[in-house]
Amino acid sequence: MPANTTAPVADKPAKRKGRRARLIVIALVLALVGGVGFGSYWSVSTVRASFPQTTGTIEFKGLAKPVDVKRDANGIPQIYADTDEDLFKAQGFVHAQDRFWEMDIRRHVTAGRLSEMFGAGSVETDAFLRTLGWRKVAQQEYDTVLSAETKKFLQAYADGVNAYLAGRGNKDISVEYAALGLTTDYKPEKWTPVDSVAWLKAMAWDLRGNMQDEIDRSLMTSRLSAQQIKDLYPDYPYELHQPVVRDGAVDPVSEKWDPDAEPSDSSSESSSDTGSDASTGAAGSASDADGLGAAGQDTTGQDATGQDATGQDATGQDATGQGFESQLGELSALSDSLDGIPALLGPNGDGIGSNSWVVSGKYTTTGKPLLANDPHLAPQLPSLWSQMGLHCREISAACSFDVAGYTFSGMPGVIIGHNRNIAWGFTNLGADVTDLYLEKISDAGYLSGSRTKPFTTREETIKIAGGGSRTILVRETEHGPLLSDRSDELTAVGKRAPVETKAPDRGEGYGVALKWTALDPGKSMDAVFKLNRAKDFQTFRTAAKDFEVPSQNLIYADVKGNIGYQAPGKIPVRAKGYDGSLPTPGWDPTSDWKKDPIPFDELPYEYNPKRGYIVTANQAVVDAGEYPHLITKDYGYGSRSQRINDLVESKIKDGGKVSTDDMRTMQMDNRSEVATLLTPLLLKIDISDPYVREAQKLLESWDYTQEPDSGAAAYFNAVWRNVLKLSFGDKLPKELRVKGECLNVRPADSTGPVDDLHQLVRECGLRDSETAQPDGGDRWYEVIRRLLKDESNEWWQSPPSRNEEGTTTRDELLKRAMVDARWELTAKLGKDVSTWSWGRLHQLTLKNQTLGTEGPGALQWVLNRGPWNLGGGEAAVNATGWNAAAGYDVIWVPSMRMVVNVGDWDKSRWINLTGASGHAYSEHYTDQTDKWAKGELLDWAYEEQAVQAATEDTLVLKPPQS
Repeated sequence: MPANTTAPVADKPAKRKGRRARLIVIALVLALVGGVGFGSYWSVSTVRASFPQTTGTIEFKGLAKPVDVKRDANGIPQIYADTDEDLFKAQGFVHAQDRFWEMDIRRHVTAGRLSEMFGAGSVETDAFLRTLGWRKVAQQEYDTVLSAETKKFLQAYADGVNAYLAGRGNKDISVEYAALGLTTDYKPEKWTPVDSVAWLKAMAWDLRGNMQDEIDRSLMTSRLSAQQIKDLYPDYPYELHQPVVRDGAVDPVSEKWDPDAEPSDSSSESSSDTGSDASTGAAGSASDADGLGAAGQDTTGQDATGQDATGQDATGQDATGQGFESQLGELSALSDSLDGIPALLGPNGDGIGSNSWVVSGKYTTTGKPLLANDPHLAPQLPSLWSQMGLHCREISAACSFDVAGYTFSGMPGVIIGHNRNIAWGFTNLGADVTDLYLEKISDAGYLSGSRTKPFTTREETIKIAGGGSRTILVRETEHGPLLSDRSDELTAVGKRAPVETKAPDRGEGYGVALKWTALDPGKSMDAVFKLNRAKDFQTFRTAAKDFEVPSQNLIYADVKGNIGYQAPGKIPVRAKGYDGSLPTPGWDPTSDWKKDPIPFDELPYEYNPKRGYIVTANQAVVDAGEYPHLITKDYGYGSRSQRINDLVESKIKDGGKVSTDDMRTMQMDNRSEVATLLTPLLLKIDISDPYVREAQKLLESWDYTQEPDSGAAAYFNAVWRNVLKLSFGDKLPKELRVKGECLNVRPADSTGPVDDLHQLVRECGLRDSETAQPDGGDRWYEVIRRLLKDESNEWWQSPPSRNEEGTTTRDELLKRAMVDARWELTAKLGKDVSTWSWGRLHQLTLKNQTLGTEGPGALQWVLNRGPWNLGGGEAAVNATGWNAAAGYDVIWVPSMRMVVNVGDWDKSRWINLTGASGHAYSEHYTDQTDKWAKGELLDWAYEEQAVQAATEDTLVLKPPQS
């Protein structure tokens, strides 16, 4: 793939020279493309036609006064206007200049209209998205919930986008449209305010919480007992990894969160009543025989009837007498459908998250707070984020914004950043805001208690590029849309989920409905504008109250030296006995969520904690035993957060201070926490094979850091991957294992070790590589940590292979993993261990959306960039995530990094994953990526004088002359 080698430059002659070089590259690319049949359509002018005008003047109908767009050497725009509406009109115009293809793809995803662009191959995805109804809910939000001011700003933004589109042909918008024109007559339509609102639904979908865990736990029941499943989902290690909020409680009198209150006994009792018994980790209801789960479960994992917590009896059959093995495909089909929806932010699982932390000025070299943030999302080209400043020339009632940071193309405002008074950052809170409801359905409707209720229905027509359409019927229950209607297999999805004996007859299988807070109209778009103008912690919390979905950890700092944290979000209160860890019985009226979510006043927050810093990295928000509400059963397990806590503590102990560069260095911390557990054990293994011993020696002086040039990191991660495959990979059902990988595994009904190859069966995995298990995230760190002292635990048993004997103990399995890793890396990196490096295994390739992954090979070559050899790794602070079940390629990344120097804003620093432009062969397509990979940050100008000094190009947008 072509590499973008153009570095930021400071003078105009060098810039012109860089442009000439790019023209040569473009000509060479077009010669290549011409060789495969596209060249007659494309030319250098075609590629350059969509590059935005960044200097001079453009008349812009609808503006009240002229607007200045000042771009620095990296093409990052700072916009100056005299009214709020002019500011957002200009933002829409500039976003469309740089990123309209990206914006158009997003709105077609959120509306379930990809087939209009890409044809019949997208129909099933569109059908699923139409069933979810993101666009429908966004329209309801705009019509009935959002404030008049927010709608005014959304309309101004849409007007700006449409002003850019007016009079432009496809090739004038982006080269992707020129390519699309080879096969379709698609023309972009006007932007609407609802297109912007709908993007929040896609954001909420990718950050929705534990739905995949809910499915996976159900799928595991075909091979694993309740106790084994619990082994793979251990309780959060509060004794090792601190939650975000360490002090405070809900005051029983005021019923509000009090950061200074002491937890009461009633809080602990209430927490244990909400959801499952902590000792089982499975949903259950002691009072309702029609519920799911482990009521009456004893220490063996079986209840008085001889069934375990999953509803299985000793024969592996549920109460209907249907064999689980024959039912497995139905729930797997649901999982496949979920995988089919584009993960716009990243794979939904252990990896998606972020780091953020803030340090009080008491402990910084600046005397003011320092705030860092790096969200971990899917690598894509262009980056999800667009850097921008939105400035009113004079703050007044008519013009009220002076904010800079990271924006979403397609949405007005700034999502993460700072204004003149405060700075803020986001990480994923991980709240469980979805539940799958099993529904006993018939032609007449669905069962609720003793009566059948009719479905709510709507028809959706999907238009297909090239002609034709498909109409689908969407059915909804009181719990939400029936996901199982989208394929024949999904009509029987309920066959796999565990239920108790008094559940209604499965018949052809239960339907599956999705209950999700984001399917109710909300005010998150209002929150964006309130956050952009917040002045203090009180107004910050007022904004956070409206940020209903997705639930995010919000950290805060202000120019007066205060720091804070708020957990916002619309988080459901579940019925007693249900914890969201397994599908819920929809026929039982008592299983439904309570009418109101957790009150905002009862959500945890901190303000100037005594320790002087706050860290959020997807760990538990608050100790579950000291909080009266269930937030989730599936937090991240806190490896990254505790490492950041330790790094900050090490700097401030004995009177030390944290600098801006210290914050940047912490963001690039590559330490592997699981390596600190396993490496001492690996070094004790007696290795007689000199070939394997060569690799083992790499670990002897290793400091557990995963630098790109580290041979030890390469070998350790290969060992870790093989430990997971041997311990768990062959024991998980094929529906969880990576697609196409075939293993000799013991039969599903086998309970003991297998010592004969002839006893094994051949099974091939079915799961998408980005969500396959075991993925090696920090949940698996905790699983392994708890097993290490039990050297004969059944998880250490692995079957024989053609070259190796089976294992029965920990050290036998570790030894075999070391041997297997040696041979794996020999095949991948060569025989000479001195040439091995982690970066050669752990590579990032940036792919252009849609055409960069699904288009012709030559087109992918034109649009994509990479690879880059990276350091970092899974659950490291520098979270360049990879899925151990599938390989070593990077599948999620710190999508941006920022360190905000509160109060001295121009000394803040930032970087994007790619560049400001979405146009292939623009000098700003990937001009930040090399610096990002090295952990470097760019200067972040904010004050007008600093912005002017950094300005390379100025474009004036002005009203037409009369």
